[in-house]
Amino acid sequence: MDILESFVDQVNGLLWDYVLIFLLCGTGIYFTIRLGFIQIRHFGTGVKELFGGLSLRGDKAGKHGMSSFQAVATAIAGQVGTGNLAGPATAILAGGPGAIFWMWVSSFLGMSTIYVEAILAQKFKTKDRNGQLVGGPAYYIEQGLKSKWLACTFAVLIIFALGFIGNMVQSNAIASAFNSSLGMPNWVVGAVMAVIAGIVIIGGIRSIASFSEKVVPVMAVFYLIGAFTILVLNYEYVLPAFESIFIAAFNPQAVVGGGVGIGIQQAMRFGIARGLFANEAGMGSTPHAHAVARVVRPEQQGFIAMMGVFVVCLIVTVTALVIITSGMKEWDAAGRVGESFLSIFQGQGITVTQQAYTYVFGYFGSIFIAISLFFFAFTTIIGWYYYAENNVRYLFSSMSAVRIYQLIVVCFIFIASLFKVELVWKLADMFNGLMVLPNLAALLLLSPIVIKLGKLADYGTRVPYIDPDVKAEHS
Repeated sequence: MDILESFVDQVNGLLWDYVLIFLLCGTGIYFTIRLGFIQIRHFGTGVKELFGGLSLRGDKAGKHGMSSFQAVATAIAGQVGTGNLAGPATAILAGGPGAIFWMWVSSFLGMSTIYVEAILAQKFKTKDRNGQLVGGPAYYIEQGLKSKWLACTFAVLIIFALGFIGNMVQSNAIASAFNSSLGMPNWVVGAVMAVIAGIVIIGGIRSIASFSEKVVPVMAVFYLIGAFTILVLNYEYVLPAFESIFIAAFNPQAVVGGGVGIGIQQAMRFGIARGLFANEAGMGSTPHAHAVARVVRPEQQGFIAMMGVFVVCLIVTVTALVIITSGMKEWDAAGRVGESFLSIFQGQGITVTQQAYTYVFGYFGSIFIAISLFFFAFTTIIGWYYYAENNVRYLFSSMSAVRIYQLIVVCFIFIASLFKVELVWKLADMFNGLMVLPNLAALLLLSPIVIKLGKLADYGTRVPYIDPDVKAEHS
């Protein structure tokens, strides 16, 4: 077991500290330039697409797909998980406040990457032999790159990364939070999660879309109200917090002090890595939801997909500001002259976020984070299940295989709540990193299709909707 863990650590260090940062950022820079800074030029279009379709009771989803808003809600469900609460804390402790600036940079670049993912998912969507509309990287890799083996490789990786290991991580995080905050037994929390998840996922795309469009907006508003309340109470530290973020991005020692040992490279590395992990742009997960959106033109879903990254960035930002302002306030109250405000935080990840809320809300702060984490992580379980299910359908084209997969996922959700194995978290990082590679290859090699559509959209040309029943030739 030690040998396996050591191997996984080495792979993760290579992937997340070096390879993926350069690949994902490089891809984001490439598409940002080639698409003429589309995340700026069409930001307003994305906002209109998002709020224009906002509804808690949209048209029922089915074999022919779901509404555009249901698709982005399902995508955000997968994007907003424990990483959005724990990620900013990890980035700040490891890279200082300046890491948040680099999280913003990764989100900005990620908006162009996810735009490309959504368009390719729309262009290459199809129906399986059961008549279910499906799409995602496996489909645009096979049809666009004519590479069946690479598509199968991606499908296997995402099934393990999200459907099994990833959902175990989310389940364990929820159970641990409720156990530490409310003293609830882990098995009780696990059983409740397994039952609710089973009801949602067995209902198929209809219940998943309905669940996402109702829960995601409510949970986002609930969390943001709590976060902004703290920022109002910490108002005198908000501007200094922003100042510390910008200064520390290029001169960390000016904010955290020379004894902490945080450099610019460290701030960049942890900020970009945590940002990419949080918004999932380029990872190949969200295209599964965007593929089945019912839209007139593929680029419409590209615009709304960018808003998913923006929403995630907003949640990450307010979480970071809560941590920094609460830390500054507590640091001042304790009169710790000459020390970094980071020194008051004990622990890592979600523990630090809980501390920040507890400093302001008292005991309720811990409960608030536990409830928020439940919604964030549970919606991620549903979103990630759906992504992996699409790949089960791709590999087996059998409803019996889907049913078996559903049963295994429900069992894993319950089992994972009973224990915490550090290796499982590390395996999740490794599989998440590996599945990025075939997806990025497809995005770059198929980029002429997206660039052409982007130019047509700029000139106002209406690209006709592609009926998934018609097997079109794509070049």
